[in-house]
Amino acid sequence: MKLYCFGESGNAYKCALALEMAGLGWEPVFVDFFKGEARSPEFRTVNEMGEVPVLVDGELTLSQSGVILDYVSSKTGKLGGRSAAERREILRWLFWDNHKLSTTIGTTRFLMNFLPPEKRPEGVVPFLQGRLKAAYRVLDDHLATRDWIVGEGATIADLSCCGYLYYPEPFGFDRADWPHVDAWLGRIAGLPGWRHPYELMTRAFPGA
Repeated sequence: MKLYCFGESGNAYKCALALEMAGLGWEPVFVDFFKGEARSPEFRTVNEMGEVPVLVDGELTLSQSGVILDYVSSKTGKLGGRSAAERREILRWLFWDNHKLSTTIGTTRFLMNFLPPEKRPEGVVPFLQGRLKAAYRVLDDHLATRDWIVGEGATIADLSCCGYLYYPEPFGFDRADWPHVDAWLGRIAGLPGWRHPYELMTRAFPGA
């Protein structure tokens, strides 16, 4: 199995982490996103959307992190919940993460760390950080009475929602401000197979 990715991509990290925790053999294929490789004609033959992550498993090619996470859990029988009801709840959190959390973090982190200051649109970062605080509150409140997002063990819902929260670059998230999220991130990091994103995938900016 091959995962087209780069270290700074939180969406790719979700998938790399799932592959590791599910015990699947895989190899990272570095895509130089910041130099435009994902939008090149060659890469678009792999993924017409011009994005990472992309998982290739034999003749099967999948894109979009939620689809890849679902495939990994379905293929292995791991990280997918214990009932149909839990599976639906997992999907609910995957969709929430994609819409409310990861997309907003990804945009905020890109603007703050990978775009020159003179190109940053005025007022956008504070606006996005305000939306993120609301999302952090939802997640923190949900985790106040449970160890995992769904059920009694880690699932792809946890891996999806945690994907950007281990990165060191600033984007307006301090674990100390969200104690239940902080404890949850510690539990995930204690699971067999957990590794930091920059240990799993090649970085575009290795000296940063």
